[in-house]
Amino acid sequence: MTDIGVVNIASHLKTIARSRPFAPAVFCPSGRDRSGRTRYVHWTYQQLDAESDRIAKGLGSNGVGRGVRTVLMVKPSLEFFSLTFALFKLGAVPILIDPGMGIKNLGRCLDEAQPVAFIGIPRAQVARRLLGWGRATLQFTLTVGRELTYQRIERSVKRRFDPREWLPRAGIELGGAMDVLWDPGHDEESVEIAPTRPDETAAILFTSGSTGPPKGAVYTHAIFAAQVELLRNLYGIEPGEIDLCTFPLFALFAPALGMTAVIPEMDATRPAHVDPNKILEPIESFGVTNLFGSPALLKRVGGFGAERGITLPSLRRVVSAGAPVPARVIETFAKMLMNDAEIHTPYGATEALPVASINSRAILGETRQATDRGAGVCVGRPVEGMRVAIIRITDAAIPNWSDDLELPDGQIGEIAVQGPVATREYFKRPAATALAKIAGPNGGFWHRMGDLGYRDDPGRIWFCGRKAHRVITPAGTLFTIPCEAVFNTHPAVSRAALVGVGTPGKMKPVLCVELARPRVTDDLQRLRTELLEIGARFPHTREIRTILFHPSFPVDIRHNAKIFREKLAIWAARKLR
Repeated sequence: MTDIGVVNIASHLKTIARSRPFAPAVFCPSGRDRSGRTRYVHWTYQQLDAESDRIAKGLGSNGVGRGVRTVLMVKPSLEFFSLTFALFKLGAVPILIDPGMGIKNLGRCLDEAQPVAFIGIPRAQVARRLLGWGRATLQFTLTVGRELTYQRIERSVKRRFDPREWLPRAGIELGGAMDVLWDPGHDEESVEIAPTRPDETAAILFTSGSTGPPKGAVYTHAIFAAQVELLRNLYGIEPGEIDLCTFPLFALFAPALGMTAVIPEMDATRPAHVDPNKILEPIESFGVTNLFGSPALLKRVGGFGAERGITLPSLRRVVSAGAPVPARVIETFAKMLMNDAEIHTPYGATEALPVASINSRAILGETRQATDRGAGVCVGRPVEGMRVAIIRITDAAIPNWSDDLELPDGQIGEIAVQGPVATREYFKRPAATALAKIAGPNGGFWHRMGDLGYRDDPGRIWFCGRKAHRVITPAGTLFTIPCEAVFNTHPAVSRAALVGVGTPGKMKPVLCVELARPRVTDDLQRLRTELLEIGARFPHTREIRTILFHPSFPVDIRHNAKIFREKLAIWAARKLR
């Protein structure tokens, strides 16, 4: 392969640290001041570059280097940023897993990833030792926590110590000893970024597991580089902007894009339960220009702000992903924005992001009415460099691409994508890779999104739900999003979820409904009648005659927005029995 130089997301940090050394790179919450407002600590780009250099030296001296798979379980913090960029500089391979996915899934993911190093907060290290995570492959561990901070680690020279010295102060007990790092002394020499190739593995990012076991998507350095450029060009992001990011993985793009990342005071695994004031306060304090948040967060913060007449004049754009964003959520949040600000909803997945994008003006002015009638959710046109094909629906593997796989415009099929941000494989999961990838000519490939949709005449893509969630009845196949949208128009419905009870081909369609507010039994009977009347108006929803009311839908831990329809289907089957 021709040497085209270093392709590494850490090179963006080096470049900005040289051109804008004193510009703030990251602000992280650090308690409260006397007035009760959040206090922040920060690093400039120069400091972030220097700190990640020092960490890289220490990790490198302990054998963490190019290609070394390294679990990173650290909360959003200054250490999270410096550790991640240190690993990128070394050419190591961070393994990023959502801690909220459950002990069983975490263990399975770690067994598959076969990590050599494990960097985590004390609680993660306790779990690792008690549950034996990575026992067969781990050679190095580093603890980063409230009591044993990075500064204390710096002063420790490769020695053994008893963690009981400090863990009890954090409310944790742990026996045995643990390796810690280094004393870099006064060596301020910059670390040379590893000469990583474009096709070299850069990170392993695990999916949320919302429609099956979590899988490790293999990211190359070329994919990260393509994502940075796509996001910059797609949304017109400029250096010097202020980014409030409520999802840690997206926060890493901020320094690469030249933005200042502000981490809000919140539990990143529970965006649906965020305190709206803790989002609105930093937007006002820092003059935030860019906000990334899940649909659940936008719903909570938007409702709070709109009720109080709050405006956010500094915001230029809001980006929301993780699940379809309801038009009424967009409409409510948009009330806080100035006229030239936009809400963007990119379409994609862990395996390929972004694929397409649409803004709030198009949704509220053009596509919303069609969505309410059951046309699906418009996710916009493919972004530059990404090809989208709609192929026939099958649950079987498709080894090789052929043009006759494609369906004509307007016909629902599986969405397949090709382009620079599509991952080629799942780590150590050949069967899952075979189901998700289609080999193309000249070494190319298509990624099957596992989503259903169609292309309209203007070339826009419409999302119709997950392939695994389609309800196959004796009368035909029902698709979740087009059916649910019809019932979501009722003001008493917070959201609806269509599930199938029974075996494919003989499924009974059941509509599960989460209410906007509690209702008494008599109201529920009347509401059921009203919903059935709404469903009877459309050919694709007339078959849905069973409605169950659920107190609170189970959702994914990453965005609190994807509905676990598999769990709802089990619940519905029990209720019907």
